[in-house]
Amino acid sequence: MKEFELKYGCNPNQKPAKIYMDNGSDLPIEILNGRPGYINFLDAFNSWQLVKELKEALNLPAVASFKHVSPTSAAVGIPLSEKLKKACFVDDIEGLDASPLACAYARARGTDRMCSFGDWVALSDVCDVTTAKMIKREVSDGIIAPGYEPEALEILMSKRKGSYNIVKIDPLYVPEVQEHKQVFGITFEQGRNNFKIDRALLSNLVSGDALPEEAVRDLIISLITLKYTQSNSVCYAYDGQAIGVGAGQQSRIHCTRLAGSKADTWFLRQHDKVLSLPFRADIGRPDRDNVIDGYINQNEEDVCAPGNWERYFTHQPEPLSDTEKREYLAKMTGVSLGSDAFFPFSDNIERAHRSGVSYIAEPGGSIRDDAVIDCCNKYGIVLCFTGMRLFHH
Repeated sequence: MKEFELKYGCNPNQKPAKIYMDNGSDLPIEILNGRPGYINFLDAFNSWQLVKELKEALNLPAVASFKHVSPTSAAVGIPLSEKLKKACFVDDIEGLDASPLACAYARARGTDRMCSFGDWVALSDVCDVTTAKMIKREVSDGIIAPGYEPEALEILMSKRKGSYNIVKIDPLYVPEVQEHKQVFGITFEQGRNNFKIDRALLSNLVSGDALPEEAVRDLIISLITLKYTQSNSVCYAYDGQAIGVGAGQQSRIHCTRLAGSKADTWFLRQHDKVLSLPFRADIGRPDRDNVIDGYINQNEEDVCAPGNWERYFTHQPEPLSDTEKREYLAKMTGVSLGSDAFFPFSDNIERAHRSGVSYIAEPGGSIRDDAVIDCCNKYGIVLCFTGMRLFHH
């Protein structure tokens, strides 16, 4: 297939639209089911690069959940604790521990379930049956993977009344060194960002003495995730997964706050009060996710209030107080944080510390690097300067 005609571009008025190879060669994909759109393919190709690089860097199966050209999360195939299984709503999945790919999917899809609603999924490895069964029951637009087990493909093809978008990509495909894009009819050309992110990038410690292996892994996850996140961006990672992504903010501190609040929510979803919420049996998965977010963050409505709780719960739950949240989050440590550009002020470190950050990787190069280093020393945070910016636009 040399080209594929799209229904429309970013918006319905942007026609005609298609994808094709400038050099006239075949596209490196097969569309096995559905009819992916313009934004679907942007998510597919960005997310595939992310999981491919994670797999190469850490030698573990990797999964990304993508939405509007940025990851909601990315994770590698590490077994989940029983509490995390319950928080990710996968404690009922048989054979989960036997499939590292399914574990990676459970983590990636379970991190920020509200933002992953209607996501695009990328798998580094051939999709197995366990992973396919989990994907089938979530609201998702499509998937890209290097292959599919026959039964797994049948399961996915039955999703969305047979219209689920399923793309197979050639894992050996290597894009051309130069890439092009047009803005306002003007063509931009640049070399592809083929910079390799690995443990060697984390050797320049400017605060603290050493990085444990778990921190090296999580910082690599954070930095590779940032490489495919719309800038400015900051990513918190913990236990083999990105737990908070702050994408596309104009201010670095707003990235850090946004990602930090998502990381806090991820931790609080494992609070005993949240895990024991008495949901009614007829509450669907998306509604349940919205209610949990409301219960933790006290957003648009008080879900525990009289007149509200009856719609969601079998009995009125006790609220999660601000004091309980502060005390619970104060126990969290060992979080890793990556930034796609330098921190211009130490306020970012102050905010990161509040979410349990113990390890940071950022390019360095700010005129206020000394203030950032001093703040890391104050909290015992290990800081490494990578010397490499990771903007993605």
